[in-house]
Amino acid sequence: MYEELLREVGLSQNEARVYEALLQIGESSVQTISLRSKVHRRNVYDSLNKLMEKGLASEVFVKGEKNFKAINPRRLLELLKEKEEKVNNFLPEMQLKYEALEEKEEAYLYRGIEGFKNYLQDILKTGETVYFIGAKGFWLDERLKHFLPRFQRERKKQGIKFMHLFDYEVKEQKSEILKFVGKPYKFIPKEYSSPTAVDIFGDYVVTFVGVKPGQLEEEPLMFVMKSKRLADGYRKFFQFMWDHSKEE
Repeated sequence: MYEELLREVGLSQNEARVYEALLQIGESSVQTISLRSKVHRRNVYDSLNKLMEKGLASEVFVKGEKNFKAINPRRLLELLKEKEEKVNNFLPEMQLKYEALEEKEEAYLYRGIEGFKNYLQDILKTGETVYFIGAKGFWLDERLKHFLPRFQRERKKQGIKFMHLFDYEVKEQKSEILKFVGKPYKFIPKEYSSPTAVDIFGDYVVTFVGVKPGQLEEEPLMFVMKSKRLADGYRKFFQFMWDHSKEE
């Protein structure tokens, strides 16, 4: 009746059968237990020893004869708690090893305005400083006006910092974005402007194509690469460009 449950708790098949027999017949001899559990007498001894080690059975001497009886089944709950405590003791170390091997590198696309919103959610989920190379101020795109205020509130609540390297044209054509994002920001020299932009945050490197100051493409396309090694490398590129760019 309880064999399957007892095995899920961690008992072997024979241990489960012997313990269930003890629950049903009470204090008994090995011979009686063997008959009731249908476990060979030789294996009953082994199972009883293991049950006693787990605190689920005990010996009883009656007139020089050795019998056995079951311990209160509530002991099963204590066994589960002990196992949980053992796992919890080693879990932090195991988690570190798992994460060290688990680093995933992947690449995919986001499309359209909804894809852009997914990109913004990735920023919030990561919760780390965002580095913008060739920033265009395309957050001024009319299609984002209802979504961005909520994003900005959450971004500031989490303390996520922005570091912008804007294209030179933004200063002349879409200067209102500067107040929106706030400092620090700098500008890439005019001769290095391009219709692309790269954003780096956490393990993400997101590349935009076909963008211009203050406006996304009609059907925005974002190339998303997720790799800690790649993102760390891009952050170094950013730092070099930042150190060689002007604030105004």
